[in-house]
Amino acid sequence: KQAEKAVHQKKEQSKTKCRKARRRHINLVAEFNRRQRKNIWLETHIWHAKRFHMVKKWGYCLGDSPTEKSYRACYRAMTKQCLLQDLSYYCCLELTGKENELLKQLARICSIDTGLTFEEACCLSGRFEGSLSLYRADRYPEDMLGPVTFIWKPRDGSENRQLWIWMHPALKQDILRELKAIFQCSEPEEMYILEPVTTSVQEEKQTDLVLSHGKKRKKEDKEGEKAVPVKKIIGDGTRDPFQSYSWISQTTGIEISDRTMEILRYRLIGPLSHSVLTETLKAASLQTV
Repeated sequence: KQAEKAVHQKKEQSKTKCRKARRRHINLVAEFNRRQRKNIWLETHIWHAKRFHMVKKWGYCLGDSPTEKSYRACYRAMTKQCLLQDLSYYCCLELTGKENELLKQLARICSIDTGLTFEEACCLSGRFEGSLSLYRADRYPEDMLGPVTFIWKPRDGSENRQLWIWMHPALKQDILRELKAIFQCSEPEEMYILEPVTTSVQEEKQTDLVLSHGKKRKKEDKEGEKAVPVKKIIGDGTRDPFQSYSWISQTTGIEISDRTMEILRYRLIGPLSHSVLTETLKAASLQTV
């Protein structure tokens, strides 16, 4: 019995890897992908996890409060310098179709009595971002859905336009359900399933380094090259990965796409915000064919 027990202990100890093996890039990425199956990480998660108390809300892992007393530093940055906030957990819905049809149906879920609408000239041109409150179709001032922000893609000469609507993740399902109802969008016949979801368990096994006969053997892909895992976002905090993320209307031709976690969103606060953007972003040179 003692001999059998010793054999089992050796097998269990061999499964645990040393810190050097766990900190290898190939194993770190696989571990991060495994830990994101229930709660999605933002692009700035590692930075926040080292400095903030993290909370799990709306299917995401978000930074709640700093571990150090940095309130004065944040206030000083907002008033004199620049403070950046990661709002990538906000949900984005993309509407594509004819401008007249979009405005006709969107007018049913908002009212001019509350302020700006989707038809505002400055917002319709795509130069400015607008904000308004959405209601259920033809139910104003009752049955409010919640506040949203939107931005139109500038005109390119075509009658088709693109509209991006941003909302809090707690409001996404209600607003998405209302948009599909007013535009008469149906579920697609073929479900769009992300590949990483079905192969997440297999990928984790493939990315592990197998120790055999005292030599390290790395897993190779079909082409014989080293398989390096990349960060994969499996769905998002408000959408099941096995559900579709695009709906189209056969009558109006309007297409609704869920762009959550595909478009990052940051907020800059402070008098030096424009200076930071000017120094960070560089204009691309136009190339004509």
